[in-house]
Amino acid sequence: MGSDKLFIRGFINYKRREFCKDVKCPVQLELDTKKEGSDEYERTRLICKEDCCYTTYQFHHWLIDKGYLIIRPE
Repeated sequence: MGSDKLFIRGFINYKRREFCKDVKCPVQLELDTKKEGSDEYERTRLICKEDCCYTTYQFHHWLIDKGYLIIRPE
């Protein structure tokens, strides 16, 4: 499926960084002060990619608490 998005009528897809913004991640708050694509932005973004402040467990349970469904095609 690659980067194709799956749309199901009556549902919404997760928006990029929605979790980060909702939990007020300090790295996300810092990213919000930078110009997207700038060197400073990319350096800060590396923290997210390589040393996230949150665990997959926390993210997964946030998704459940917000009513998200995790699905995959056959």
